[in-house]
Amino acid sequence: MDAYLNHIDGEWTACQSGRTFDNRNPADTDDLVGRFQASSAVDAEAAVAAAAAAFPGWRALPIGKRAAILNRAADHLEAEAGRIAEELTREEGKSLALARDEVLRSAQTLRFYAVEGQTFGGETYPNDDGDMLVYSQREPLGVVTVISPWNFPISIPARKIAPALITGNTVVFKPSSDAPLAGYRLAEALIQAGLPKGVLNFITGSAADVGPAITEHSAVRAISFTGSTRAGEQIHRAVPLTTRTQMELGGKNPLIVMEDADLDQAVELVVKGGFSLSGQACTGTSRVLVAQAVKDDFTARLLARVGKLKIGSGMTAGMDLGPLATRKQLETVLGYIEIGRQEATLLCGGERLTGDGFDRGFYVSPAVFTDVTQDMRIAREEIFGPVIAIIAFTDYADAIAKANDTEYGLSAAIVTRNPRYMHRFASDIEAGTVKINRTTTGNLVNAPFGGLKRSSTSTFRESGRTGLEFYTQIKTIYRGL
Repeated sequence: MDAYLNHIDGEWTACQSGRTFDNRNPADTDDLVGRFQASSAVDAEAAVAAAAAAFPGWRALPIGKRAAILNRAADHLEAEAGRIAEELTREEGKSLALARDEVLRSAQTLRFYAVEGQTFGGETYPNDDGDMLVYSQREPLGVVTVISPWNFPISIPARKIAPALITGNTVVFKPSSDAPLAGYRLAEALIQAGLPKGVLNFITGSAADVGPAITEHSAVRAISFTGSTRAGEQIHRAVPLTTRTQMELGGKNPLIVMEDADLDQAVELVVKGGFSLSGQACTGTSRVLVAQAVKDDFTARLLARVGKLKIGSGMTAGMDLGPLATRKQLETVLGYIEIGRQEATLLCGGERLTGDGFDRGFYVSPAVFTDVTQDMRIAREEIFGPVIAIIAFTDYADAIAKANDTEYGLSAAIVTRNPRYMHRFASDIEAGTVKINRTTTGNLVNAPFGGLKRSSTSTFRESGRTGLEFYTQIKTIYRGL
């Protein structure tokens, strides 16, 4: 069993209390993946102080040298992709193939920002005074706190940390305690690539013990957080006025199946969006709105497809669904399935799996509910598990009204052959990510990502060139000649 340390002010170090916590494999809880530091506010404050002290020097480093560090870190991730993917699967539960894709995507993210960051600057502005030059320049903010979730434990922090570093900020990074090893490997890659001491500080521990010290501290100029809406709103309310926030939060994402849809395609999109990653994606398909005219046919095809899904350890080739990531998540999902049994009609699944290969893991069979209405909890609350709610609609207007009848607005999709529906859907749907004949999940490294309504603060987007804006502030300079 390996013990993993914090990284503060250029040193790998144990937390001051000496306390640790265990990280276990959700497919086999007898498998201890690693032991991590149960840090306190004292450790967190030291990380913030180190980042603040390192900021002037890192800001002054030529951007080409900052880019070179990101590229070397990407080299490291690519070279170690197999090993890191195996660790990621052991601690989070997703398939080995998806884990490897995530590691390589993280390397791609580092390379993207190494290039884009070098072209991200200010502008010059025409004016009527021939003896005056007016221009703007972008500057880093200072200390940035990055708090990431367990479902994409290396790719989400990569898309936050890379733009922060390339624009000259220093970082305090706290990964989820439910999957900290992938974040550790990302920090290790960046540190081995040549980051000066204090530029990236890695700290593990509970949100209750560490969170306030790395979010409410006066030296922290920005916070990028991905997690639950409840936690994000708590952080947003607590931080000082001068602290910028970027919150990517919950979702209750609809996929609309129109009467003219290719039903086999629709089924594949629902299975991929709703059950890949065992439903543990913020953009995962949770509500399937189906035209009444094709509802029975679609449902029969979906049930037949779900019945063929293979459930097991992410290390098993051909596996479709792995375990839920934590015991807490298992209990949450089973609780919602019980609520759904009382509210609607359960067509299949929803059972805690037992027996050989399942007893030591957090496995639930994929659940499909029908006869779901808008007022039901399984139609309104984020479940974050392999649970699909089928909701019937009468026409396009009814579908849009039901799809938008939610406090969330992260991702949404439609399956149709009709160009008019496609065109209208892009405008009518209230979601930050809009998919047409594609699954609700997934986003490009080079395209903006974020939600509307309570899925986001709706201020600054992540990913793409737009993702650089959050980490910089603008000065406008009027210079007489």
